[in-house]
Amino acid sequence: MEAWRYVRRGYGRCVVGRGRYPMFPHHPKSVGRDWTTPWENLQKCCWNRHFSSCMRWPGHYSRVPYPYLSSRHFSLKWRPPCLFESRTQYQYYNWRPDHLTQTSWIHLSSSIMNSEGDEPSSKRRRHQGTIKRNWEYICNRNKEKSDILGDKNVDPKCEDSENKFDFSVMSYNILSQDLLEDNSHLYRHCRRPVLHWSFRFPNILKEIKHFDADVLCLQEVQEDHYGTEIRPSLESLGYHCEYKMRTGRKPDGCAICFKHSKFSLLSVNPVEFYRPDIPLLDRDNIGLVLLLQPKIPCASTSSICVANTHLLYNPRRGDIKLTQLAMLLAEISSVAHQKDGSFCPVVMCGDFNSVPGSPLYSFIKEGKLNYEGLAIGKVSGQEQSSRGQRILSMPIWPPNLGISQSCVYEVQQVSKVEKTDGDVTQAQLGETDVLVTAEKVSSHLQHHFSLSSVYSHYFPDTGIPEVTTCHSRSAITVDYIFYSSEKEVTAEQPGAETSLIGGLKLLGRLSLLTEQDLWTVNGLPNENNSSDHLPLLAKFRLEL
Repeated sequence: MEAWRYVRRGYGRCVVGRGRYPMFPHHPKSVGRDWTTPWENLQKCCWNRHFSSCMRWPGHYSRVPYPYLSSRHFSLKWRPPCLFESRTQYQYYNWRPDHLTQTSWIHLSSSIMNSEGDEPSSKRRRHQGTIKRNWEYICNRNKEKSDILGDKNVDPKCEDSENKFDFSVMSYNILSQDLLEDNSHLYRHCRRPVLHWSFRFPNILKEIKHFDADVLCLQEVQEDHYGTEIRPSLESLGYHCEYKMRTGRKPDGCAICFKHSKFSLLSVNPVEFYRPDIPLLDRDNIGLVLLLQPKIPCASTSSICVANTHLLYNPRRGDIKLTQLAMLLAEISSVAHQKDGSFCPVVMCGDFNSVPGSPLYSFIKEGKLNYEGLAIGKVSGQEQSSRGQRILSMPIWPPNLGISQSCVYEVQQVSKVEKTDGDVTQAQLGETDVLVTAEKVSSHLQHHFSLSSVYSHYFPDTGIPEVTTCHSRSAITVDYIFYSSEKEVTAEQPGAETSLIGGLKLLGRLSLLTEQDLWTVNGLPNENNSSDHLPLLAKFRLEL
């Protein structure tokens, strides 16, 4: 009975043995790297029980070298026959249950035992269900929570008015199918059916329809799926879609989609981070920047700049990540620049492959970074210790990139001087070039935006980290929605009220989860959440 309880416990979808407990009265015999056990021992364990409980369920692993048995082959009271001789392997072809003999052996693949047996116990859970995320309202500095299921996420304190424009933004890495299959080791905890695109896409579309965001920033959008399924489906929901595929042979890219009813399109600006003339920039990541005009009667409405990107993953190449980010910020500066010299509000979304508190993250939020002596492997914070201690060079990127340490295009700086004063001499232009060169050798990076993160990245009551992605290897935050935050300005006269100028006001956000929360539903992807990333969702207000 004790042995049977171990068999029923299974430790991994009804498999006979995993090496964790002694499953049979005698030790299994080793044949090469695989394991076998006599049929008569299995018969003792499975007598008068579901025989299928002793076998791996059909369809989960295509490389298993033994045939599958399922409950359709046997009744509850079926007893395996006591058959013939010993130590004769069953035949792989024309095999049926009635061909079993007493000499048959159940073959346990060591590759399966190793691939699953090494998983932490928390990742061997087989729970099914839905994860609940709450809509957190931040309007008027008052936070309150309500279950988002069945409502439209509308806070009565945050209703639209004539001098306000409210809109919502979702950022979502939907997991390219090709990348999923190329990195199957990250999804060992998943049942195979939930990894099929035919299963995943309806779930992803269901999420998008449910949250009904005004702007979608999608990463890992596979080109063939975009053309045949994603774009037509989103257009049927009232979205206009813009897409930029990664360079080279990469099959995916980024998309920005927005509701026709809320915005009109002013410009589309793709950014390719690959530069054949610069050895540092030999990766195929891209960005996409749109300038949108809110559809409201007010004639003086400010436009909104929306950017989307997926930075390089490699934790050891912080120099590439910082350069890619600088290229994106330079494009945003060019697109968001207004006639009066200020910038229109910016929303920057994406998978930045960097964790909260890392130098790259801090640079985005604080607008400055002194990278002198900083190890390349520590830029993104993905690894606790950097592999090797190579230090970022000064400058990080070469001069022919055409981007200054202030993350703006240098060509624009010179052209502005020429346009401001038509009598600019060659000597003055030379002085401008010298200034730019002197700036390059500095170890200080900066940008001109006041950006805040929609999320705080830690739960205030417990200090437990929020996570945006979860698979067999890790559960961390790498996805963000940054936005132009309002600046508080206090008048010099005593008793004057504090005023809010520029930027956007964050009204609410869809709450994130802990790693423990996600493993209660078997991590990501699962039956209801079909990417290894969670969608991020925020609601903003633009004061007119």
